[in-house]
Amino acid sequence: MRNYATQMEAARKGIVTKELETVAKKERMTVEELMPLVASGKVAICANKIHACISPEGIGSMLKTKINVNLGVSRDCKDYNVEMEKVMEAVRMGAHAIMDLSSHGDTVPFRRKLTHECPAMIGTVPVYDSVIHYQRDLDTLTARDFIDVIRLHAQDGVDFVTLHCGITRKTIEQVKKHKRKMNIVSRGGSLVFAWMCMTGEENPFYEYYDEILDICREYDVTISLGDACRPGCLADATDVCQIEELVRLGELTKRAWEKDVQVMVEGPGHMPMDQIAANMKVQQSICQGAPFYVLGPLVTDIAPGYDHITSAIGGAIAAASGAAFLCYVTPAEHLALPNVEDVKQGIIASKIAAHAADIAKGVRGAREIDDQMADARKALDWEAQWACSIEPETAKRIREERKPEHEDTCSMCGKFCAVRSMNKALAGEHIDIL
Repeated sequence: MRNYATQMEAARKGIVTKELETVAKKERMTVEELMPLVASGKVAICANKIHACISPEGIGSMLKTKINVNLGVSRDCKDYNVEMEKVMEAVRMGAHAIMDLSSHGDTVPFRRKLTHECPAMIGTVPVYDSVIHYQRDLDTLTARDFIDVIRLHAQDGVDFVTLHCGITRKTIEQVKKHKRKMNIVSRGGSLVFAWMCMTGEENPFYEYYDEILDICREYDVTISLGDACRPGCLADATDVCQIEELVRLGELTKRAWEKDVQVMVEGPGHMPMDQIAANMKVQQSICQGAPFYVLGPLVTDIAPGYDHITSAIGGAIAAASGAAFLCYVTPAEHLALPNVEDVKQGIIASKIAAHAADIAKGVRGAREIDDQMADARKALDWEAQWACSIEPETAKRIREERKPEHEDTCSMCGKFCAVRSMNKALAGEHIDIL
């Protein structure tokens, strides 16, 4: 029988949970080093007590940067079997979290399948599911309806929920007054905004926040405070709407911690490169070091079909500057529901960004694999290079399709290979070029 409600409460009581032990081992930390970070909220261990098959991970800026994969069915793409294929590919490739953003059909069986079979953290956005669950238009739903869906997701074993608690009726006036170029681009944020406009009522996720905290405490669900006003284009980055919401998210973070509920804070969005580091520092200050979970940021608006690259550029800068959790972006962003190959490309791009940032931050052991790759390249040991590769299949395929004449070279340089020449020169051997 657990004598604590949440991972945060356990850490504050000095209780070493099995999840804490697992995370400490993965991060090459001692339990004594990790526990105060969880107790203070600087690290979140998202692990619903019902999600028994989870392989726990810690999310915090001083830990290895984690990767989230979004998926889920829509009215246009309804096949849950395809989504499960994406889940398995994502887990195989090392994704740490899966967010089910389904907006069509019977969502309950798929969500429960995830929490019963998937070792990654599982996240959802309950406001999406509310319309689907009740099969009623948005303006007919009540605050109680929204809260009951949060409880349903908690009971299904979801580890974290994105809740757009930070926009209020005041936000409606701000959006109208400040004339954003792209308005609100958050899907969940736009639904909450629309509901407030149609009903005249306050944001239920803000108004009934204390009741929501009680649900999250009961099941040990982490709240991911959604950034409804994240910038959807470069022109809206770091504007009044974004920062005002962030200030409110800082207040909500403190209220959650007072009830031992773990929190992550979500961030931009689309943002010029020169603003990213400053945004990370502002978030760390306002939200008192709570883990920051960013979508991108995308550093340019003009690359549809390649937004996994624009996102990876921004994600590397963000994580090196303090972000803890990167939401992947696929080549299909802004265009379509991603297929399995899109998911794969999105994960690879995000993993590269996360790894590059971890090296820059000096995360324990982050550079070891890079040093092993350098040794393998120096020795012209191709098998060892595959073992060090972030995605060896592609590397193998490229070399196989363009095979060199001599195995100790590649088809780019042949015997002009600098590594080959230096190895022979330093060994006192004759260097044959022609």
